[in-house]
Amino acid sequence: MHPGAMQRRPFLSMLTLSGMAAFSGANHADSIRKPIEGSWFEFQHCWEWEARYWNDQLEAFSRDQWRAKVGEIAGAGLKYLVLLSVAQDDLSFYPSNVLPQWKMACDDPLEAVLSAGDEFGVKFFISGGFFKEKIGVLPGEDGTHQRERALVELAERYGDHASFFGWYWPNEAQLSPYFEEPLIEYINASSAFARTLKPECKIMIAPYGTRNERDEDSYARQLEALDVDIVAYQDEVGVRKTRADETAAIYEKLRRVHDKVAQRALWADVEIFEFEGEVYKSNLIAAPFDRVRTQLEAVSPFVDVILIYQYQGMMNRPGTSAFAGRADSVELYQRYMEYANALK
Repeated sequence: MHPGAMQRRPFLSMLTLSGMAAFSGANHADSIRKPIEGSWFEFQHCWEWEARYWNDQLEAFSRDQWRAKVGEIAGAGLKYLVLLSVAQDDLSFYPSNVLPQWKMACDDPLEAVLSAGDEFGVKFFISGGFFKEKIGVLPGEDGTHQRERALVELAERYGDHASFFGWYWPNEAQLSPYFEEPLIEYINASSAFARTLKPECKIMIAPYGTRNERDEDSYARQLEALDVDIVAYQDEVGVRKTRADETAAIYEKLRRVHDKVAQRALWADVEIFEFEGEVYKSNLIAAPFDRVRTQLEAVSPFVDVILIYQYQGMMNRPGTSAFAGRADSVELYQRYMEYANALK
């Protein structure tokens, strides 16, 4: 999953869907620059001490404001939104028979954003968490049972939305330097169950530990064993585990592995935040654009799609009716839009 406090643990056919050509090693070049095509998205950030600048604002959003925020994000050129969670702290963010509901100004924010996604052409990955588990820890039997009940409910209640595009497994996929067997079992069991509900949906994980060295052939065998369509690797710059100038070499190695396992699309999860104070113990705020630009350009030659963690709290269009974050989020939005428009 993608909050900084989580310690940063969002197939070639996808390239056609996103209007992008497949990569080969010969196409890698410093001149390749890609725009941001998606972001993580949340109803509430799971660690309140990181989100004091936007959690209360999101909780007070009306249905119209949720619609406006999705429209604003689409207007910035983003096509994908990855729901971090549909429940947390034993409360759901939608009307559910599985859990009591989190009290928000909007009665059903999930319906609101999926309807907006239908309207604005945004594709959502729906989260499979968090149910009877400590955030960032694999669920036990009770959590698995509760999650499966919720996935059935989500597919039945919201599955007709064109914007219901995929599933996202938010329990952190750690590379240390490889996936551990219990994590692979969790991912594959979750995917197998979800594919019985909506077989057309794409499935994504977002590992951390991205910078750790691993044997390419051994890792390729692990990728082959994973039942996912997309692996969106966290660049871990915001959590200060990796420098922006180191990421190109890291993603180049990942590209070589994914070229061997073409059914697993390689996406990036670029962290556009920084901590106001100590890592994992202070508010997330917008990173300077010069750093963000370096991050985007470092991964662009090697990945199929760039996602960010995250638009909410870090970026706001000037004058938006759905403001969430600090004033400096407007500056990051404006500078990024100047950059993105220059790519067209």
